[in-house]
Amino acid sequence: MYSAVWVARVTAAAVACLVVSLGVRAGAQQNPQEHPGQYSQADVEAGSRLYSAQCQLCHGLTGDQVAGIDLRRGQFRRANSDEDLARVIATGVPGTAMPPFALQPPEINSVIAFIRAGFDPAGTAVKVGNAARGRQLFEGKGTCTSCHRVNGRGPRVAPDLSDVGAARSPGSLQRSLLDPSSQMMPINRPVRIVTKDGKTIAGRRLNEDTFTVQVIDEQERLVSIDKSTIKSMTVETRSTMPAFAGKLTDEEISDVIAYLLTLRG
Repeated sequence: MYSAVWVARVTAAAVACLVVSLGVRAGAQQNPQEHPGQYSQADVEAGSRLYSAQCQLCHGLTGDQVAGIDLRRGQFRRANSDEDLARVIATGVPGTAMPPFALQPPEINSVIAFIRAGFDPAGTAVKVGNAARGRQLFEGKGTCTSCHRVNGRGPRVAPDLSDVGAARSPGSLQRSLLDPSSQMMPINRPVRIVTKDGKTIAGRRLNEDTFTVQVIDEQERLVSIDKSTIKSMTVETRSTMPAFAGKLTDEEISDVIAYLLTLRG
């Protein structure tokens, strides 16, 4: 015979688990994405709870407990896009310790939202689309290759993006596409230099030390200017890169982000 106290404790624990499970499911299902390119805050919070309950045992608190995988930093073995992640979660990976999970689509979306938010329940989760489509947009409609260099190909007018996927998060990449000036690094800001002999040099600042400034000018030439010869130097705060808000759809921006994340040097 089990004691009354033991039965009461087990019953209470079961009820608590049921409440938590229902709460997670309700949170995931009743809060749709704010728009196609971004998950809602409720999605991220629900995903945090689901991850703790379903995924943390194997993947760890910060998502890097499985060799070769770092969920928080977006490093996967068999996935790149959100669609890829959803498929892996739903079907598992045969021959590995990754089992299929019987979760509803809104629940899966919530887990992905938490991952894309960098494991921060208060963070912003950005949808990551299809990298192949993103590359086509990058090289075609977006005309990004007219300024940016990737893996040894393209001009040097704008920063080299060969390793941008290792340096930037999905959120940072999205902000760069929608509002380039907000993500412009100080060293990459456009400059306009007038020398004491009246020569004007405009371009992208590449490096600066105590005595010199190195600039990639508008003809893609590397120019080193001795500061003692400079009459004036104006550092711009607005990026020359166009904003793609309204020029690319939310889904297209998600696809470009997916492609940029594959560029890891």
